[in-house]
Amino acid sequence: MNLDIDAFLQYLTQDRGYSQNTVAAYRNDLTQMAAFITVEQEKGIIESYGELLKSYLIKLREKRYSVATTARKVASAKSFFKFMVSSGRMKENPTQNLPSPQVSRHALSFLSPSEYQKLLAEPAKLSTPEAKRDAMMLELLYTTGLRISELVSLNVKNIDLKQNCVHINSKRRVPFDHRLSLILENFLRGDRLDLLYDEKEEALFLNRRGKRLTRQGFWQILKGYASKAGLGGKVTPQTLRHSFARHKLQSGTELRQLQQLLGHAYISSTKVYKQSASRRG
Repeated sequence: MNLDIDAFLQYLTQDRGYSQNTVAAYRNDLTQMAAFITVEQEKGIIESYGELLKSYLIKLREKRYSVATTARKVASAKSFFKFMVSSGRMKENPTQNLPSPQVSRHALSFLSPSEYQKLLAEPAKLSTPEAKRDAMMLELLYTTGLRISELVSLNVKNIDLKQNCVHINSKRRVPFDHRLSLILENFLRGDRLDLLYDEKEEALFLNRRGKRLTRQGFWQILKGYASKAGLGGKVTPQTLRHSFARHKLQSGTELRQLQQLLGHAYISSTKVYKQSASRRG
């Protein structure tokens, strides 16, 4: 089964363009599942994959995993066996009758356009290179819906001003409008250079030492601006991502297209925004 798992992960990477973090999560989940199945098969009790997977689900519950973690592991198994059938490695999908735990969703937090403008106004009050960088990062998060890990991992080469898009990986790119393209161009030609010490540095966003700004560093910066804007604990990088998704659905973007823009492995992750799209912010 391990060779089949490797083939599936290669499919996710090369054909579906999933991020390294997502593929790693699949690898962990499926390796755990394969190990359980191997142990059960070695006991000499002949059981179908369907029965083995039901036992696996019971085992996950016994280990007291959270409902969300269990649901993710079940979803990983279902995606894997769906691939096994579609690629001709299996004739029937043993997960067809495998129940998926129902995850209760916490209410998502969004910023209204006016709240976002209040947030963006804080770095605009300053003329330092760091403040200009921060404004650029806020604009990019709010306009593209990137994860914070994706944002701080960007290199200059990931910004395509000719096609007006951000290349996240070989299969996923997120477009942006002409307005943001002009802002990015000005940033690349001017403001970024004010923080650059080594011309070989590829990172798009730099700290005051000329090195790549970290995820934790930007998180602290964002909290500071949110506090000054009177938004308190309402603003996180995920809030900006949620706001992007909500605005996209409100403007008519199809759910599958939004899934691709956000880089979600499962459409269920994208569906949580559908209900919120009917509420204007």
